[in-house]
Amino acid sequence: MRGWRRRHLGSEADRAAFRALHQASLASPALRGGLTESSAARAIGHLRALLGTPALALTDTASVLAWDGDGAHHRDQATVVALLAIERGSTRTIDRGQLGCPTGGCPVRTGVVSPLVVDDRVVGTVQAFAPTLTAGLVRATDEVAKWVSAQLELAELDASRNRLMEAEVRALRAQISPHFVYNSLGAIASFVRTDPDRARELLLEFADFTRYSFRRHGEFTTLAEELRSIERYLLLEQARFGDRLQVTLNIAPEVLPVVVPFLCIQPLVENAVRHGLEGAGPDRDVGHLRIVAHDRGHECVVEVEDDGAGEDPEKVRRALAGDAELDSVGLGNVDARLRTTFGDDYGLVVETAPGAGTKVIVRVPKFAPGVTAGAGS
Repeated sequence: MRGWRRRHLGSEADRAAFRALHQASLASPALRGGLTESSAARAIGHLRALLGTPALALTDTASVLAWDGDGAHHRDQATVVALLAIERGSTRTIDRGQLGCPTGGCPVRTGVVSPLVVDDRVVGTVQAFAPTLTAGLVRATDEVAKWVSAQLELAELDASRNRLMEAEVRALRAQISPHFVYNSLGAIASFVRTDPDRARELLLEFADFTRYSFRRHGEFTTLAEELRSIERYLLLEQARFGDRLQVTLNIAPEVLPVVVPFLCIQPLVENAVRHGLEGAGPDRDVGHLRIVAHDRGHECVVEVEDDGAGEDPEKVRRALAGDAELDSVGLGNVDARLRTTFGDDYGLVVETAPGAGTKVIVRVPKFAPGVTAGAGS
């Protein structure tokens, strides 16, 4: 058993590789936040441990963001030597003459400065300092700078993704709001004289609904919050349609805390009302809308179904593909946000045909890394 343990631990090279990977994994979350003073301060200790140098600096193109280790009195020089790598876009070395130091015993005598490059732009530098300069330190610093640059590129991609999702939510709000606002206010106005108490209640529901729809504190919400907003929406629509709109809700309580993209279920419900009941024409006596949320192991499945006029499957396919002229309530927007958030396995599934009603199925994982209610801007 003791022999197995020694073999299991591996050679010194194996252990060194593990330590290096461990330090990189510790630095990665901070760097994925972009190159800032805060992220640099959280990452620099792990990067210095990775290189094993007495001192390390991280800079942007104008200032030192963080210094770790000995020789902090050289911090101001780091801004100057950064220009060497920034101007040439390549790794540079610093000799004793360039880092003149009157302090006895200071280990900051030579240095390696490597640029951080994101999208072909130099955004900063990694600077490693040591008593003597070696070829190994030059190569190691250059490789660490390339790894840090890759993490910063991923941070840029994350930021771009978040900006895109926010723009999509704004577009979705613009699509669904005017139609609903006009009809809701018309329904409320119809009760002002005949039933003022109901008009007051509907006005409060309308206020709560619009407050939720135009909130600014996150790209994600819980299924419970989304469903509460949908209930307000349906109360207002039932005030307009009366008994012609029959709604059935069957929600498993286990899935209420599941986090979903903001406004990902409501457009499906609006689509069911508009193209299910309203689109079926005035001669239709009653339209049925069914909303079901199932607990399916590690997934939550939401179904929105109507028994209305149905739709041409080819038109639905084109709407999901992004044809704005056919996507009046943003189904393609919802589908794209689901896929962006959870992966291509989690887009919308639409079952429909002319005269056969429409059923839209949404699958989301109960837990997804980085997806939390209120996350975003």
